[in-house]
Amino acid sequence: MGQEAKITVHPSFEIGEISNELFSAFLEPIGTMVNGTMFNPKHPTADDQGFRTDFIDALKKTDLPAVRMPGGNFVSAWQWKDSIGPKSERKVHLDPAWHQYITNEVGHDEYLQWAEKVGTKPLYTVNMGTGSIQDAMDLVEYTNHEGGTYWSDLRKKNGHEAPYNVKTWYLGNEMDGPWQLGAWDKNPEAYGCKVLETSKAIKWIDESIKTGVCGSSAPFMEGFPAWDEAVLDKCYDVVDYVSVHHYHSAPQGDIKSLLGGSLYYEDFINTEVAMIDYVASKHRSPKKVMLSFDEYGAMVRPLQPLHPGYGRYNMARSHYHFDPERRYILHDPDNMNEREFPGGDMLQALSMASIQLALLRHADRVKIGCMTGGLYALAAANHDHVWNSASHYIFMHLLKYAKGLSLTTKVSSETYDMPGYAIEDTSQYTGKEGVNFIDAASAWDKDNNRLTVFAINRNEESSYPLTIDVKGFEDYKVVSAFKMKTDDLNLKNSFGNDTLISPESETVYTFDNGELKINIEPLSWNVYVFEAEKP
Repeated sequence: MGQEAKITVHPSFEIGEISNELFSAFLEPIGTMVNGTMFNPKHPTADDQGFRTDFIDALKKTDLPAVRMPGGNFVSAWQWKDSIGPKSERKVHLDPAWHQYITNEVGHDEYLQWAEKVGTKPLYTVNMGTGSIQDAMDLVEYTNHEGGTYWSDLRKKNGHEAPYNVKTWYLGNEMDGPWQLGAWDKNPEAYGCKVLETSKAIKWIDESIKTGVCGSSAPFMEGFPAWDEAVLDKCYDVVDYVSVHHYHSAPQGDIKSLLGGSLYYEDFINTEVAMIDYVASKHRSPKKVMLSFDEYGAMVRPLQPLHPGYGRYNMARSHYHFDPERRYILHDPDNMNEREFPGGDMLQALSMASIQLALLRHADRVKIGCMTGGLYALAAANHDHVWNSASHYIFMHLLKYAKGLSLTTKVSSETYDMPGYAIEDTSQYTGKEGVNFIDAASAWDKDNNRLTVFAINRNEESSYPLTIDVKGFEDYKVVSAFKMKTDDLNLKNSFGNDTLISPESETVYTFDNGELKINIEPLSWNVYVFEAEKP
């Protein structure tokens, strides 16, 4: 048993309003995510469009707020006009980003109609690699204009009478990355000018929409944050979000670095926010551009050989490598490979949850968060079935309880140090000292007189006696407490057995004088809900 830990939350210390889109997901046609999981005409549950209704029904139950689509690196060469109309007339293209054939059986309309069936909001990514300003204008006109023009009437002819009314448009994907087709890593000012003109043009077509410009693809980028500043300086007045991505990596067996990875996300967010506000001051603008963390993840990776002298940030060299043996792949929806993550469900769930808590702690500026693999987290799937992984339950807790206002959540606990490490030449992490074993965030839903505190114990060995101080919330009482843990880190949920790792109610605690006293177990996810009667 470790030393006593304490979490303090007070209504006077508000961070900001929690956006409804903070806990969303990301969809890109890589491997079997589209061809197999989303779309399989031969599946027993397939509807008349070939969509798996077992997957749709599972997602509908979650009330998932939004999905970013249809990519991803894929979109930087996608020609959307070749993906509409009768399927027999659609063009098959190569996707050089992922070396796959794009048959366009799932095209522009299908992506949006699938989102309608799921009941989720599409966040659409525009090709700003090989695509033109005119392509973007035609796309928004086809998608959102009521009718009376060539493109809007073509949408009607193709079977969708009403506009789709897509409200969020990302202008490109990871445009500072040399792996991106049509990348702008060498010329941020030119990309910023293209965004300026594109955002202006599509907002003149539909003035209700919001747009996002690409910031850095990772905090490791050579130009970060100067590239971001140069881009935003050209288009600040016409965009609403800066879109950023990051995938945290930790060495195999290093649980502390895996679960402490959220600190690097916070560094990234703080730097981006400072950059945005600096550009705002240069423009003498009262406008606040927000952050969209529309791709994120955490993973375990083996350490790779380092190459001294190559330069820490030289991403370009590895992406200008051409392999004559490489072949393009045609993904067959009816022959999908099983998705396998190394290890069990619990560490994967906790590593993603730690990032989600970091986003929640910055809810004043992070307004969109799209988990890569978020669809699978909510509805795990293989060729035949859909079930709930451990990640499903954490995601659902956040969707249900992370409402209203994010509050400053003060944590006092035992700490640990994370030594610096390098996964490979690019992914190098400076060390962190004094990392709290207890990771926490909170949400205050004033409308429902509900306060929720979320907590993770990062310690794989020790439990802690935990005090949660909510004295500032008069008349609030504990109404429920949940924990999720497992003693077997290799355990996985599966179809027909998807409660092996699932939340259980906590009943052993005391609440007196505004303090909840409870035990928080090793490597556990915990949710504490307080409510007051409505006056």
